[in-house]
Amino acid sequence: MRQADPSFWILMLLAAVVATTPLAIDMYLPAMPMMAAELDAGITLVQQSLSIFLAAYGIGMLLFGPLADMLGRRPLAIFGLTGFILASVALSRVSSIEWFLGWRAVQALCGAAASVVVPGIIRHLYQQHTAKGMSYVSMIMMLAPLLAPAMGSAVIWLASWQAIFLFLALYGVIVVGCCWRFLPEINSDSARQRPAFFSGYVKVFRKKSAWPDIASSMFASFAFFCFLTAVSFVYIGYFGVSEQQFALLFGFNVLALMSANLLNSRLVVRFGPQRMLRFGLVVAIASVSLLCGFNYYGLGLWYTVLTIAPLMASLGLMATNADAMIIMQFPDNSGSATAVIGTLRFGSGALAGPMLAWFYTGDALPFSALMLTGVLAIGLSQLWRSIRRSKQLDPAC
Repeated sequence: MRQADPSFWILMLLAAVVATTPLAIDMYLPAMPMMAAELDAGITLVQQSLSIFLAAYGIGMLLFGPLADMLGRRPLAIFGLTGFILASVALSRVSSIEWFLGWRAVQALCGAAASVVVPGIIRHLYQQHTAKGMSYVSMIMMLAPLLAPAMGSAVIWLASWQAIFLFLALYGVIVVGCCWRFLPEINSDSARQRPAFFSGYVKVFRKKSAWPDIASSMFASFAFFCFLTAVSFVYIGYFGVSEQQFALLFGFNVLALMSANLLNSRLVVRFGPQRMLRFGLVVAIASVSLLCGFNYYGLGLWYTVLTIAPLMASLGLMATNADAMIIMQFPDNSGSATAVIGTLRFGSGALAGPMLAWFYTGDALPFSALMLTGVLAIGLSQLWRSIRRSKQLDPAC
């Protein structure tokens, strides 16, 4: 008999937990110029708060991933959300950029503690259909980056930039209350055995069969962060669209990501995560090749828009299925596996900005070329996976 899917409301709750990060990243972006003026800091220093957030989030994933396996997911989620609330309140009260940057790092660390538990819970609830569950959660969670910039602008219009962080604190209070009441506890064998802190990482890195999928997830994130870092310059600075048009175009790309996750949730049970990843890779190679060609010849805005949308959808498809295949290989160390994925993801994303600055030419070609590099690296990772598998199946090897 087919196992019934978990409650829709549990999936909504898990998505709400993960959404703390994109909300914290995207809601305050429209307020950066105002914050620079009020905190008496340069705009570049305020922008560094995003890099600090990403770096601290990656460190938090490394720190809290094994603790999720050792201590349990529900207590860690509640701890992380509580810290996120307190840090958000503190951010609304700062009067200097130094305190802002410090509390921003604390906010990221606590957000990592909460979100690192989610894939392990999904894996427990969905078992062999983990990719389906992750698609559902990702699809719901995508509402956060879709709405966050507009929400931040609305809060500034009604109040001030400090109110953005009070809103994040209120959001955290609602989510932690729901987690206290409804979030299930998932205990693994490793939790009962109290393993050493680094034993989970040792198991993850020793399992060579997971390496190609870890690399695929990392390079998909690199390509995605190339887009996220450069998109405002490409659309506003290079193609000259207005801020309102930019919001619509950005939302269009988020809708493409949501559509890909919806498609994956419907088809992955039938075709499996590996075939869905390969389908995404084919679409990505075709889309990014066209994107590079259009930007090389300096064609107009809509050529870029209509190739980025399927490219972003395919990156989401590949990342979701790669992550699911990784998590499925580590039922008792899903926290450590999630930490490895998250750290490599945000670490590779942190490289996007410096590389885009290094190859800056004033047009849209560098970002599309770097995205092409990321997609080709995914292709090489999956080729590596196929070669390893064929050697294992060959009795002569």
